[in-house]
Amino acid sequence: MGFLNTKTSWSNAEFIPFKLCVASIYVIVGAYFHDFFQQYYVPLFILFGISVISTVYLWVKKMKDANGKSKAR
Repeated sequence: MGFLNTKTSWSNAEFIPFKLCVASIYVIVGAYFHDFFQQYYVPLFILFGISVISTVYLWVKKMKDANGKSKAR
């Protein structure tokens, strides 16, 4: 479980997919309670799915890079 304890640094540009992910799920939850946003469910779920995949990809890539550098020492 040391994988979750590894520290990494993220630039502002790398946080964009994560911010989109969080924002889209907030809008989805808000849309659940309001009929006005109901027509946007499909685009929001697509945005959420893409941002989750890209965030997890970036996170795993950073963890692999960090672990590779620490093992090389």
